[in-house]
Amino acid sequence: MAKRNDTTRGRLSRDAIVLSAVALADAEGLEAVTIRRLAQEHGVTPMAMYWHFSDKDSLLDGLAEHLIEAVRLPEPGDAPWHAQLREILQAFLVAIRPHPAIAGLALRRILAAESGLRIAERVLGLLREAGFAATQAAEVGTFLICSVITLVGADPAPGPAHAGEEREQALRDKRARLESLSPARYPNVIAAAPALVVCRDEDAYFALNLDLLVQGVRGLQRG
Repeated sequence: MAKRNDTTRGRLSRDAIVLSAVALADAEGLEAVTIRRLAQEHGVTPMAMYWHFSDKDSLLDGLAEHLIEAVRLPEPGDAPWHAQLREILQAFLVAIRPHPAIAGLALRRILAAESGLRIAERVLGLLREAGFAATQAAEVGTFLICSVITLVGADPAPGPAHAGEEREQALRDKRARLESLSPARYPNVIAAAPALVVCRDEDAYFALNLDLLVQGVRGLQRG
């Protein structure tokens, strides 16, 4: 029996488990990610999983580190601090955007994993360069990272979780409902109804929100 366990450990790597967990969360949500479910996915007993993760919390830490390690930090340059800050936030967004179900986990390890500490050091350094004191830089930096995570975790086009024609019909119904409101009372809601129902260009949506975040920090710095 001990020989079988050794074989299982050799075949089932930590990275393989994490990748399976990410794929499962992407497809079914974070609640579907359990030690037992992953063991089934790999055709092993739950005990085999515990060679790599002692419990679900350690598994979630592994997912968090996977997200953070995917961030490709741009090299420091001569651009203004706010331009470099936006590039870092963009890199963070690119890494977590494909995984909205687990994006929030990044906060678990951003000040624990080496890759997360590198992100924090760069962000804080740029904010200090902008003139913020250490304490305020920490507050602003935390807000920025949390805001990017919120952008990813919150669907820019809230609506039914259906697919195909059922979803399209539900979106049409929602738009019709908004457009049937009183023009005297809700002229702006009616005018914005198409964009409120579905985000037509998600890339533009995320770019706009990154600009809002960075410009907000610039405004605070100038004030």
